[in-house]
Amino acid sequence: MRKPQDQQLIGESPAFLEVLEHVSRVAPLNRPVLVIGERGTGKELIAARIHFLSGRWDFPFVKMNCAALAESLLETELFGHEAGSFTGAAKRRLGRFERANEGSLFLD
Repeated sequence: MRKPQDQQLIGESPAFLEVLEHVSRVAPLNRPVLVIGERGTGKELIAARIHFLSGRWDFPFVKMNCAALAESLLETELFGHEAGSFTGAAKRRLGRFERANEGSLFLD
């Protein structure tokens, strides 16, 4: 499967062109962006486009499917943990926030 940044967004409808215009306006801002839409509408592609049009393009674009994780693992996955912080934590693990440092974190 191709990476989101390698996939092209194709469309000509006024609604689609309006979305692309919004993307172009928010990408240069150093602010959080909430992308909403129905399942399968391309939220990840829009988030990737915002990232790669922004000043953060040279830093990581980290994705996380929150629904695919058990609630008990969510905290460790987002924030990571230090070695020995709980039974079975033999080594330090970076969380998604830390891995996306200076880049973008897409939470789906």
